[in-house]
Amino acid sequence: MNRFFEKISYKQFCNDISLDKDVYDNYILPKRCSKYSAGYDFFAIHDMIIKPGEILKIPTGYKAIMNNDEFLMIVVRSSMGFKYNVRMCNQVGIIDSDYYNNCDNEGHIWISLQNEGDKDYIIKKDTSYAQGIFLKYLTCNDSVNDKRIGGIGSSDRKSDVNEK
Repeated sequence: MNRFFEKISYKQFCNDISLDKDVYDNYILPKRCSKYSAGYDFFAIHDMIIKPGEILKIPTGYKAIMNNDEFLMIVVRSSMGFKYNVRMCNQVGIIDSDYYNNCDNEGHIWISLQNEGDKDYIIKKDTSYAQGIFLKYLTCNDSVNDKRIGGIGSSDRKSDVNEK
């Protein structure tokens, strides 16, 4: 199977971001910006300002499909922490393969950034502010039969696959 990003549905977009169909039709999906980039840059749907001490929860408009033995790691762009002291609240985001199209939010990926610097941090529309890296993972010989039943923070809410 291939891995790729896609937009959330327009209905989910209206619920989480905006009713503006033109904005929905024109925002940029993640992409690698150089031949050897590991990460897929996430681009701002609109201008944003994060004031010093402020936390901003950003709906990306993205969902990601990947192989069952992969996850998507989300991190901020290196320069944001290094130059401006802006970081993700959870430092690293992990998107499991079964987050895609979950029943709560279609697998909509959100990013929470905090400005720990002393100046406003401005993110302009169509500029990148985070990156996603697809990675394979290994498991122990344990057997888990549960399936995700929700969105953000739901990996501990499961239903037995055999019940469905």
